Amino acid sequence: MQKNLMRKLGLALLMALMLGGVAACEDQGPAEEAGENIDEATENAGDSVEEMGEDIQDAAEDAQN
Repeated sequence: MQKNLMRKLGLALLMALMLGGVAACEDQGPAEEAGENIDEATENAGDSVEEMGEDIQDAAEDAQN
């Protein structure tokens, strides 16, 4: 009987820890927010460079014609 009770308590504790971990993932700390801002800025810079490259390529093709 004690084994069954211990098993249930262990399962309840495990579930509580898992739910606590999921809830903690929703809150972002300042480091995570800064990392996301850096990722976004890097992506925007990459997009700008790609667009600039396309503009240069278009201009070169227009100059050849």
